[in-house]
Amino acid sequence: MTGNSRFAVSVHILAYLAYREGADVPSAEIAESVRTNPVVIRRLLSALMKARLVTAQKGAGGGFALASTPANISLLEIYRAVEPKPDYGMSHFAPNRHCPVGAKIELILQSAFFKAQAGMEAELARVSLADVDKQLHAVCPGKK
Repeated sequence: MTGNSRFAVSVHILAYLAYREGADVPSAEIAESVRTNPVVIRRLLSALMKARLVTAQKGAGGGFALASTPANISLLEIYRAVEPKPDYGMSHFAPNRHCPVGAKIELILQSAFFKAQAGMEAELARVSLADVDKQLHAVCPGKK
């Protein structure tokens, strides 16, 4: 699963748990909503549990639930729980240091990437799972 889909699927998972309002939801049910294998969902839920965004109840009636209210969970927390630290391909970038461009391009790119990442993270911090739930509430039939 690509980095972008891990984050999007994780938001979907938590939005589904918010939609279910405190019920213990099995991973197979979440997987049906996401249209993926329950193993994929369980891997992401494991990362979300490690970040203390979800809880798990074992047993026949068990499942997963939000660990906090949707208003207390930001998209930034979800992003950080499931995404590795981005390097934008810089770990495999090896320009010619004897070239005037190659000698300086890495520093210039790192600065631009840092600013872009900071801007994205600021926006993700501003949006809560409650904001997502509110938008879903407006368009999902049966959502109370």
